[in-house]
Amino acid sequence: MRMRDVEDWLTCFRIREAAVMTEVFNAADHLVDRHLRAGNGDRPALITPGRTLTYRQLSDEVRRVAAGLRALGVRPEERVLMCMADDVELFAALLAAMRVGAVAVPCSTMLTGPELGKLVTDSRCRVVLGSGEFGQAVRGALQDAPEVRHTVLTGDDVSLLPGHVQGRTWQEFLKAGADKETEDGKETGDGAAGVHPSWPDSPALWLYTSGTTGKPKAAMHRHIDIKLVAELYGRQVLGMGPGDRCLSVAKLFFAYGIGNSMFFPLSAGATALLEPARPTPGLFARRASADQATLLFGTPSFWGPLLASDVPDDAFATVRQGVSAGEALPPRMFHRMAERFGVEVLDGIGSTEMLHIFISNRAGKVHPGSSGTPVPGYDIELRDTEGGLIEGIGEPGELYVRGDSAAVGYWCRAATSRHVFLGDWVRTGDTYVRNDDGTYTCLGRTNDLLKAGGIWVSPTEVEERLLAHPDVAEVAVVAVPDADDLDKPVACVVPGPGSRIDPEELIAWCREGLASFKRPRGVIGLTELPKTATGKIRRNVLRDLARSEFQAGFGTGKDEETG
Repeated sequence: MRMRDVEDWLTCFRIREAAVMTEVFNAADHLVDRHLRAGNGDRPALITPGRTLTYRQLSDEVRRVAAGLRALGVRPEERVLMCMADDVELFAALLAAMRVGAVAVPCSTMLTGPELGKLVTDSRCRVVLGSGEFGQAVRGALQDAPEVRHTVLTGDDVSLLPGHVQGRTWQEFLKAGADKETEDGKETGDGAAGVHPSWPDSPALWLYTSGTTGKPKAAMHRHIDIKLVAELYGRQVLGMGPGDRCLSVAKLFFAYGIGNSMFFPLSAGATALLEPARPTPGLFARRASADQATLLFGTPSFWGPLLASDVPDDAFATVRQGVSAGEALPPRMFHRMAERFGVEVLDGIGSTEMLHIFISNRAGKVHPGSSGTPVPGYDIELRDTEGGLIEGIGEPGELYVRGDSAAVGYWCRAATSRHVFLGDWVRTGDTYVRNDDGTYTCLGRTNDLLKAGGIWVSPTEVEERLLAHPDVAEVAVVAVPDADDLDKPVACVVPGPGSRIDPEELIAWCREGLASFKRPRGVIGLTELPKTATGKIRRNVLRDLARSEFQAGFGTGKDEETG
């Protein structure tokens, strides 16, 4: 290639790159102010137990919080960490951070001070926003976080903060923003700047994830990812429109929750029903009825207690569609939700790395026990342990997904990023099979599969059988090695209300409905299953518990049944 050709190519490349880089897209503008420009500012955007905000009122609230962030010196692409209840303040703060070009980092309110402190340090944030009820955790998190300069807490108590941190109440924070707007207006004549001119690829949101084990890691998402999941899943799968009202069990600090309660409803011009309290069946039945929810987003750990509760059968009469994620939805729960409440629940699988659901069942076309088929815009592959493509029906393999909403990687986790993000593909760590109708069924996490009698067993299959027993509310099956280091399935079971656990009866129940080698060799009764902040079962904790309970009692595997 001649030098002139090289120079021409470089010039064209720079022009194309400049065109891409100057394209402006800000997710906060897309979710809120776009509706004002379209003349829809009077539509209800957000309903909480204490307040109802139209899109115009929400825009005003976001602007006030954005001005407060600017008054604290928050700069574009700087992280703003939040440990807050699902209420107006957190909702506005998430949008305001993106509005000013900063990166919103919502964190679990279930974390202790030291646990939260690890995320504060890891994110290298200078500003932390917290709800007053989580003040103790926030104060504990700041003790060893010298980079934090400002903390804002709702409520009146900002005492006992470390000396290097300046504390403000929420009202003081908003007043500082208003004062800065006034000062800037005197200098420039137009007050505070508007929406930051971020690009589609600009960083917008970090969500910390660790699965059931491992160190927390921040999946880094772009502004455009927010629009993508709202279009691909919210509109094309759920058919969301302005008349919908979304009620979510998952909180805003979850990828699942922030999609359900913010990205989907606001993108569609619909209404988010936000609930700061712990999601109990009675509370959500009241909220769904009072606020006329049309979409109900839950998890198996919510559907189970709901079905066991005494809430009225017509409590969800306005709900046109249920959605489930987090863990595979047992067929029994799908059928019982439809029979008792008249709610069809669409099971699906998503991940923090992909921001939301990428395989889902469809309304009126549910394959119970499966996650459904790929969401538009996503490609799916099953691969073996060597990375080879698996194309056979019913042959298990690790699930890989490809789609434009994928995170750009994990913050400061190069080795883990290279293991998970493989070019266009993301490895999920889940084992799946493809069914003959094109749907996909989850067999569990790749490292959860166990061998009994030399044959691979899916814990999910055994769990589904146990959940069909009338005395069982929740269950998780884990492996315990015997004296020969061969796996034995052990079931950790939570009984339903008024029921008791009879281990021999449950083992016999499994023997009747499954191949004998799949039956549990032991049963442990529990009052509840240990779970992560995202509601996933902590199988590593259950493995330790089962091993301490049963390992000494298991003999060798020489007489193991295999059929």
